[in-house]
Parts: sequence; structure tokens; C-alpha cells
Amino acid sequence: MTIKSYHDARLEMSNLHHSALQPTAFLDADSPIVCDFAERHAGEGEPRERAVRLYYAVRDAIRYDMTTFGLDPNQFRASEVLQAPRAFCVPKAIALAAVARAAGIPARIGFADVRNHLTSPRFTALMDDDLFRWHAYTSLWLEGRWVKATPAFDIGLCERHNVPPLEFDGHEDSIFHPHDGLGRKHMEYVRFIGEFDDLPFETFDREMRIAYPRMLAAFAAERKQRATN
Repeated sequence: MTIKSYHDARLEMSNLHHSALQPTAFLDADSPIVCDFAERHAGEGEPRERAVRLYYAVRDAIRYDMTTFGLDPNQFRASEVLQAPRAFCVPKAIALAAVARAAGIPARIGFADVRNHLTSPRFTALMDDDLFRWHAYTSLWLEGRWVKATPAFDIGLCERHNVPPLEFDGHEDSIFHPHDGLGRKHMEYVRFIGEFDDLPFETFDREMRIAYPRMLAAFAAERKQRATN
């Protein structure tokens, strides 16, 4: 590598880290709520150790609930997610990225299309195919490289469905297991879409309305009915 290209690469990496540390519209890492969560859960030590603590805190503090799936922009703002009792994968990945940034750890939100071989018949009936599009994970800059973490499924959910909980050590990518605790095919990653400094909401909103109109309508009706009971 030439001297010029070396400096260009260092500058590009510096800019990359800078953008992955900044507060954004959805990853509002400067929010008092986000900062307080990070301060309470990150603890001391190296970035990897603090990232691991934040991963488990977000994974288990917010229960996974697919019926919360909707397209209200407010439900994707990290400070709102951290106050919610339940969320689906995208808000939880956003929350982890935001608290990591608040703790000084560069973080981005990533997306992939996945096939869940154990999808319930209820969800299957609301889908046109077996793909869950734009499943979200968090990408963290640790020890010189980007590492994937998936805080979606909380420990309680995993125990109820006999699925091994996703552990995260900060060294290796932590993405969904290909098999469940009984050896059945579980999650299959079909396509990695990309990683972003902030939620590309307009694109996400458009893709979800095209792919899941019946699911969005059904879950919205269910939430409305629960609210009136």
C-alpha cells in the first residue's frame, strides 16, 4: 500500500467510526434515557466487555413480540424502545446500537432476509412466502473489526420454544442458530442487505408495506383490540 493510500484508508476508517458514534434520528444516543441505560449496564473494562453486557441487557430487558410489528416511526427511536416492555427485532437492534454509541462503542444497524423454518402457522397465514425481510441485527466495532450481535430473542422466549439463546462474547458474530434445541432446521440467512448508520426508514417502510400488508393490518387490529380491553 502506498503512503497516500494508507492515509486515505486511515481517514476513511476515522470517518466511518465517527459516523458510527453519532446520534441520529432513530439511534438517539445522546438521549438521557439511552445514556442512563448505557451507564447502568455497560460497566467498566474494555469495549468488548462493555458491549457484551449491553447486549444481554437489551436482549432480556425488552421481550421479543412480533405482534408489535408496525410502522409508526416513534417505535423505532431507541429512547422509546428502551421504555417499551416488548418489541420486535428492528427496534431492539436499534436500541443496542444506540446504547453502544452512548458507551463510546461504534455501532451500526444491519439487515438481512431470513427464512424461519419454524414459523408458526399463524404468521405463515399472514405472509405471501416464507421470508422474513429486513431482519435486524447490530454491528459493533470491537478489537479492530465489525462483529454482529442479534439481541432479538429474549431468554424467556427461547426457553419457552426450546431454542438455544444467542450468546455473544464480542469475538465472534452472534446470529440466529441454523437449528433449534431439538435439531430441527430453524433460521436460514438468505441475503445480507447491508449495514447503516441510521435506520433507512423510508426504504424500510416501503419494503414492509409491499411485503406484509396483511400482517401489518392484522397486528394493528390486534393491538387496537388489546388497548380497548
